[in-house]
Amino acid sequence: MKKVLYIHGFASAGSTGSATQMRNHLYPKGVQVVSPDVPVNPNEAIGFLKTFVEQEQPDLIVATSMGALYGEQLRGKKRILVNPSFHMARLLTFRGLGRHEFRNKRQDGATHFKVDKAMIQAFQQVEAESFKGIDDKEKALVWGLFGTQDNLVNCQSDFLKHYGKERMRLFEGEHFLNDKVLSKVVMPLVEAELEIHN
Repeated sequence: MKKVLYIHGFASAGSTGSATQMRNHLYPKGVQVVSPDVPVNPNEAIGFLKTFVEQEQPDLIVATSMGALYGEQLRGKKRILVNPSFHMARLLTFRGLGRHEFRNKRQDGATHFKVDKAMIQAFQQVEAESFKGIDDKEKALVWGLFGTQDNLVNCQSDFLKHYGKERMRLFEGEHFLNDKVLSKVVMPLVEAELEIHN
């Protein structure tokens, strides 16, 4: 059975509706979708995900927003980065300090977390590792999908600089995924990458 790792965004969880919809769509086609809760601390998160990928060996990684910051660094795997947020430290410095509620149910029961200067510094450390050692082989593994109405994050120029226009697709949509974008934009690319033929 083929396997997809879904990496959720900021203040979310593996129980997010996007992962559930992907699971419902792909399971009948013989594809398992795994979507763990990513640790809140960025240094823990990237270590956790690298270990998870090593153990689970997914055929494809689909990552959104903050998850795509981490996903970009998971070298050697096919990856689809949706509205990647490569500058979390800057984003949170200007509008993210303080208490945040999780938008989805976490497995450990946590309902909220705090963004402080230490977390922002940790994001800076993780972000410093972005886009390292990208060669043509690595470029061919990565797609960047960008919503044309994304008013929260715009990292198109970062992606273009490192991966090129031919690996980038624009879609009509906002920052957060909805059912329409998932079914019309993300899933066809997922199926193509997994070589699923209806």
